[in-house]
Amino acid sequence: MIFPFCAVVDQEEMKLGLILNVIDPSIGGVLIMGEKGTAKSTTVRALADLLPEIEVIKGCRFNCSPDGPFCLECLEKKEKGENLEVEKKKMEVVELPLGVTEDRVVGTIDVEYAITYGKRHFEPGLLAKANRNFLYIDEVNLLEDHIVDLLLDSAAMGINRVEREGISFFHPARFILVGSMNPEEGELRPQFLDRFGLCVQVRAITDKNLRKEVLKRKIEFDTDPEGFLKKWKNEQEDLSQRIVQAKKNLSEVKVPEEIYKTVVDLTSQLNLDGHRGDIVLLKAAKAYAAFNKKDSVEKEDLKKVVLFSLRHRLKRLPFEEPEMEVKKLYELLSIL
Repeated sequence: MIFPFCAVVDQEEMKLGLILNVIDPSIGGVLIMGEKGTAKSTTVRALADLLPEIEVIKGCRFNCSPDGPFCLECLEKKEKGENLEVEKKKMEVVELPLGVTEDRVVGTIDVEYAITYGKRHFEPGLLAKANRNFLYIDEVNLLEDHIVDLLLDSAAMGINRVEREGISFFHPARFILVGSMNPEEGELRPQFLDRFGLCVQVRAITDKNLRKEVLKRKIEFDTDPEGFLKKWKNEQEDLSQRIVQAKKNLSEVKVPEEIYKTVVDLTSQLNLDGHRGDIVLLKAAKAYAAFNKKDSVEKEDLKKVVLFSLRHRLKRLPFEEPEMEVKKLYELLSIL
C-alpha cells in the first residue's frame, strides 16, 4: 500500500510542484532537491492515487491519444481503415531505476523474429509505458550519461524512435519528468537541469510538533495501513476532484496584459538563458490560479510559483557567490 499524498507532513512546495504538473503537464515536470529522508520518493509515489483518467486508444501499448500523435501500430490500423476504439485509463507514475539498460528504456526490435516470420516485432520499454504519464527517476543525478541523452532526445522530440538492422519503430513519448536528488551526492548536467519545468527544495522539518506528527503518522500507517488510508480517504478524494476541476478550468483562466508585463520585467532583470523560464513561470501561475478557482492570473499567483520556476535557471557571473542571483530574485519579488 502507498502512503497517502495528503498525509505527508508539511513539504508544501514539493506537493504544489507536483500538483501543478498534473493540472498542466506542459509545465515540463519537476526536480525535487533535498537531503535524504525528507519524503521525496514517498510523495512522488503517493501522487499516483490522485492522478486523473485520460482517453487512450483501446488496446494500444503506448497510450496513444485519440487526437494523436499515433504510434506506428495505430497508424497502420488507420491506414487499413480499422476503427480505433477509445477507452479511459488512469494516469500512473512509472519509475526508471538506476542502472537501467538502454533497451529497457527505449524498447527492443526482435530482429530474429523479423527474419523468421517476415514481420516486425517491437517489445516496448519504459518510455512506452511513460507516454502521457509521469516518469519518475530517483537519484536522477546518478543516472548514466547515455541514458540521460536518450531521455533528453525523447523529451525534446516527443517521440521514441528505435532502429535495428534496417528495421525501425516509433511511438509518442510525451512524459512528465519527475526527478529527485540529494545535491550533496553530485550535480545535474545543465542541459538536463533545464529540461525540468520546476525545481523545488525540501528540507528536514525542524519544528518539534511537526516532527512528532511525522512519527505518529508513519507508525499509524505501518501498524494499520488500511485504517490509515480510510482515515485520509475523504481528503484524498477532495484534492483529486479539485485537481480534475482545475484541469477543466485551465483554458478558461485569463492572463491580463499586466501579468505579461510583470513576468518580462522580472525575468529581464535576471541572468537567464532563453525564454523557457518566462514560459514556465506563466504556465505555473496560470495552473495555480486554476487550482484556486480564479478566473484570471494575479500577481500573488506569480509570487507563489516564481521561485521554483526560476531558481534552477539562475546563473551567476564569474567570482560571484551562487546565492547572489537568488537574493536578487527575492529583492525583485518584494517590489512586485
